[in-house]
Amino acid sequence: MREISSGTDERGSTMRIAFARACRLAAPLAAALLVPTLWASPVKAETRVEKPHLKLGFIKLTDMAPLAIAYEKGFFEDEGLFVTLEPQADWKALLDRVIDGELDGAHMLAGQPLAATIGCTTCWMNGSRQWTQAHIVTPLSMDLNGNGITVSNEVWAMMKPGLPMGPDGRPEHPIKADYLKPVIEKFRVAGRPFKMGMVSPVSTHNYELRYWLAAAGLHPGYYSPNDVSGQIAADVLLSVIPPPQMPAALKTGTINGYCVGEPWNQQAVFESVGVPVITDYEIWKNSPEKVFGLRADFVERYPNTALALTKALIRAAIWLDADGNANRGEAAQILARPEYVGADAEVIARSMTGTFEYEKGDRRAVPDFNVFFRYFTTYPYYSDAVWYLTQMRRWGQITEAKPDAWYVETVAKVYRPDLYLQAARLLVKERKAEAADFPWGSDGYRAPQVKFIDGVVFDGHLPNEYLAQFAIGLKSGERIENGRLVTSGP
Repeated sequence: MREISSGTDERGSTMRIAFARACRLAAPLAAALLVPTLWASPVKAETRVEKPHLKLGFIKLTDMAPLAIAYEKGFFEDEGLFVTLEPQADWKALLDRVIDGELDGAHMLAGQPLAATIGCTTCWMNGSRQWTQAHIVTPLSMDLNGNGITVSNEVWAMMKPGLPMGPDGRPEHPIKADYLKPVIEKFRVAGRPFKMGMVSPVSTHNYELRYWLAAAGLHPGYYSPNDVSGQIAADVLLSVIPPPQMPAALKTGTINGYCVGEPWNQQAVFESVGVPVITDYEIWKNSPEKVFGLRADFVERYPNTALALTKALIRAAIWLDADGNANRGEAAQILARPEYVGADAEVIARSMTGTFEYEKGDRRAVPDFNVFFRYFTTYPYYSDAVWYLTQMRRWGQITEAKPDAWYVETVAKVYRPDLYLQAARLLVKERKAEAADFPWGSDGYRAPQVKFIDGVVFDGHLPNEYLAQFAIGLKSGERIENGRLVTSGP
């Protein structure tokens, strides 16, 4: 029987759901018990999964959708997998449980497998338990875009008079952090620190928020081995807040803004506690987001299981993007359930169905705000991983400069396009996917990307050249020492 574990107060709901499904599945399960060879799955014997019963973790965000859909549509079961999905309290707890083996795999921040594998001791903050280095890999990227930056009503009221307006009387987009700069200065003069939330030091949200601020000349702060707050020399103080808690933190004034994934930007609009000012699609068009993470030793010990998981998640991604997003309404209804995201289906659908609401009533078409499969989304590009590593280096989480070759070697340890393409070949052979939907000839690197809000070009083959272009951020020969920027050479 498939099972969802709520982990907290949704247990009663979970039990009711599980009971209903048990009734539906009773007959085939009884038959399977009588014939043990049929129990595992319909997959061929030579590809029989080694570990059919799995527990997978996730955070309550819209982009966990491939896991929910693979579960609800039976794609896991088609591969012989009987999966328990379990929401986690925060990203650090999720990673710890994968490392410890309490979870077999999880919906992860793209920076997490990288940080774990390189042993990034500056990547965790605020009293987290002692760092554990572990080799985590990803055979699949889960989505593109999907994040936003939201500010409080107070901050929006201070920003809005300075914004250029379009002929329809609405603010012109994208809204750069240049328009936040005078607000932060007013806070400084009044003796008020300007505080913003993000979900993890190694999250896309942290790096996108920093990118947006720095592009306007606002310093988001450095990390160092002696100060992992990430607030060294900062104009804006960034701190970690779990995604579902963001709107409440904004409402109480704990923070003045945040960067988070959906539905928690739209929830701020729904509750009238804040205004989203920009999406990550506008900061970096088609920016890579979450990944599916597994321990490297899990993949080595259970290769068919890892392959089956990858196949099921690819199928879920295909379903989510099929027929011009025709399935998104149903997906929003599924995600709204308390065992998944637990937000209002209308709120989830606002961004999942191709629109995004900024100021209340200002709803605009953003057809690619959530992408799960098109544009080769699920292929784990090495260059995506390189970008995350450059941001770790830019802000001091990687304390010393690394040669370009180090980036190449590191990403090849973590991202597994070989496993992904093996799964894709099987799906094509089984007529569950189209060959044209996969980048068979890719070297793992995207073409140089130019769609950043500041116009800087990113070439994954040249990470140090990329870092040298920024006015704010560490470059070759620079490090943070005792809270100060130190230059040790060219």
